[in-house]
Amino acid sequence: MITTKNLCKTFTRFEKEAGLKGSFKSLFRRKYVGKRAVIDFDLKVQKGECVGLIGENGAGKTTLIKMLTGIIAPTGGEINVLGYLPNKLENAFKKRYAVVMGQKSQLFFELSAADTFLLFKELYDIPKEQFEKTRDELVDLFGVRDLLNVQVRTLSLGQRMKMELIAALLHNPEILFLDEPTIGLDAISQRQIRAFLKNVNQTRGTTILLTSHYMQDIQSLCKRVVVIAEGEKVYDGGLEELIATHRVFKKITVTYADREPEKRKVDKADVKKTLEEMIHMGEVTDISVEEEDIALVVERIYKEAHHA
Repeated sequence: MITTKNLCKTFTRFEKEAGLKGSFKSLFRRKYVGKRAVIDFDLKVQKGECVGLIGENGAGKTTLIKMLTGIIAPTGGEINVLGYLPNKLENAFKKRYAVVMGQKSQLFFELSAADTFLLFKELYDIPKEQFEKTRDELVDLFGVRDLLNVQVRTLSLGQRMKMELIAALLHNPEILFLDEPTIGLDAISQRQIRAFLKNVNQTRGTTILLTSHYMQDIQSLCKRVVVIAEGEKVYDGGLEELIATHRVFKKITVTYADREPEKRKVDKADVKKTLEEMIHMGEVTDISVEEEDIALVVERIYKEAHHA
C-alpha cells in the first residue's frame, strides 16, 4: 500500500537578525538556511495494517503524512502510495485515500453535517445507494444521527471530529491517514473515536497510518509503531516489544494493617528482593505491583533516540 525509499524533505527558511538593523540588512543580503525535516526514510505498509507514528513535536511525523498524501513534494528519494506518485495529485489517487488532521477541518462550518456529506458524495462521485448505506452505517456506529441536521459550527469538538471521520470514510478509502485525530478531546470522545477506528480497520480492512501524542490511541489501535526522531526512523516494529525493552522500573505498593502503606519505585530486576523486604515490615493486607507508566517509557525512548 505504501513504499518509501531514502525519502527526504528539506525546507528552506529565511532568517534575519532581530531589530531594525537586521531588517535593513536583510533587504540587501538575505540569509537562507535549510532544515531537514525527513531524512532517508524507508517505510513499507501492508494492506490492512494499522501503524502508529510516534515522536516529539517537530520530529517529522506531519511532514511525512503530507508527502504520502501529496500535500507537499519530497526533496529526494522514492515514494509510492497505492501505485501512484502522491504529488501528482491525480483524481484517481485522491479517491482512494482520506486524511484527517485534528487541527484542521474539512467540514463547512455554515452547513449541516448532512449537507456536507452530500457535497462529498458529489466530489467523490459516490453512487446514491452506496453513499446512503455507508453514511447510515457510520452515523449509527458513532450514534450521531440526531446531529446530522445541526450546523457544524454549533457542534462540540468531539462531535465535529466524529463528523470529520464520517466524511473521510464516505468514499470507502483504502488508506486513512490520521494526524492527531483525538487532540483536545475529552476522555469519553477519545475512547469512542478509538473504538470507531478499530471497527473500521477490522471490519472494512482499511489501512490506517496514525500519528498521536496520546499513547492510549497508539496502544489501543496499533500493533506496529514507527519512532521518528529529528526526521529519522529510529525504530520500526512491535509496540509491545518496544515498551518491554524500555520499561526499567516497577511500582510496588504494600498496604499494612498496622502501619501506613509503603510505596516504592524499583528496577525490574529488584522486584523480588524488594517485595521480600517489604512483606516483613508489618501485617500485609494488600500488595500491588504496577508497570511503569507508558508516558514515562516513551519519554525515555525519545531521549535515547536523541543520543543514538
